[in-house]
Amino acid sequence: MRRVVVTGMGMITPLGCGVDVNWDRLTRGESGIRAIDRFDVSDLPARIAGQVPMRSEAPWGLDPDEVVDSKERRRMDDFILYGLAAAHEAILDAGWTPTDEEEQERTGVIIGSGIGGLNTIAETSIQLEKSGPRRVSPFFIPAALINLVSGHVSIRYGFKGPNHAVVTACSTGAHAIGDGARLIAFGDADVMVAGGAEAPLCRLGMAGFASARALSTHFNDTPTEASRPWDKDRDGFVMSEGAGVVILEELEHAKKRGAKIYAEVLGYGLSGDANHITAPSPDGAGACRAMTGALRNSRVNADQVDYINAHGTSTPAGDEVEVKAVKRLFGDHAMKLSMSSTKSAVGHLLGAAGAVEAIYTIQAMRNSLIPPTLNLHEPSEGCDIDLTPLKAREREIHYAMSNSFGFGGTNASVLFKRAP
Repeated sequence: MRRVVVTGMGMITPLGCGVDVNWDRLTRGESGIRAIDRFDVSDLPARIAGQVPMRSEAPWGLDPDEVVDSKERRRMDDFILYGLAAAHEAILDAGWTPTDEEEQERTGVIIGSGIGGLNTIAETSIQLEKSGPRRVSPFFIPAALINLVSGHVSIRYGFKGPNHAVVTACSTGAHAIGDGARLIAFGDADVMVAGGAEAPLCRLGMAGFASARALSTHFNDTPTEASRPWDKDRDGFVMSEGAGVVILEELEHAKKRGAKIYAEVLGYGLSGDANHITAPSPDGAGACRAMTGALRNSRVNADQVDYINAHGTSTPAGDEVEVKAVKRLFGDHAMKLSMSSTKSAVGHLLGAAGAVEAIYTIQAMRNSLIPPTLNLHEPSEGCDIDLTPLKAREREIHYAMSNSFGFGGTNASVLFKRAP
């Protein structure tokens, strides 16, 4: 089986645009959660979110005009805009812009989304009811389709290899990276642009998740305190938007062209809870199977794992289940490894979460620094392993795992090895 490495990274999150600014702000303990100011939330129970900052708001914000021109932007939902921006950074970072036909045919794209163009769908539905079918844009469908992030990236850069999109709720980004790595390992491509993008912040999205009682509602007046994985006062997740994209590459291909290597994708495990449409399996068996698969796939022993970037959403049930699963799999070593949830700083990016967190995991290995779990003041019962509360902490990391679990009981774990 061919070996797969990461040679480029790009991200857009509530902490800003770019891997460097994200890592700097994340490890300094800053939060990207704030009051929603882009639409009316006065009648919604949850009125905070992780919004991608614009350049007009902060120097590290997104300037859409640098990604697409204004005419093209009107023809795409924001999740496509975010995916294009993250992919552009990753491609430039990897230095991979092939013009040779064979190289283009050996380069593919696999960028998914949990929901896709939700705001576009909501607005178009209102437009249809108000003004009739003649007012529906001919660009409505391609603006909202989930696979159109991959489509736009493929078209823009001339990548003619596998063109795919993963749709597995909050496991999407992790599944995209794992599936992309397997496409390379099995020889279907030499390079894959992989990740997830999401833009669920609209009245419909907020109302839907709030109705399911998934969102935090007790911290509307103190937004930065709302995302608090494992803390006894947590009351739900904070919904966010953004994108994360990595460049995956066959090892010898990367070495031949002198590419910098951030990490190796060693293992990938996936499983189903077969339990409930929104609630995780109470005993953590599904999560445990995904992590076990990643270890088995990589031929790494459980006691070699130094760090886990947890799914850790800040929901009352899910957080404890993940700790239970880690203890079940790692045994005594669970008390020796470190784990943290970067969702405490950026919120939950749904289909983009797994890819964003994979990048944070790789950065933790590269910098020998565990990112903190913000707002973790008093862990709930049973959450007694090292959850890296409040502040980043130095630690040598050779093997690290990133977990993502989603509605429908879909689970993914990706195991990375530190680059030489």
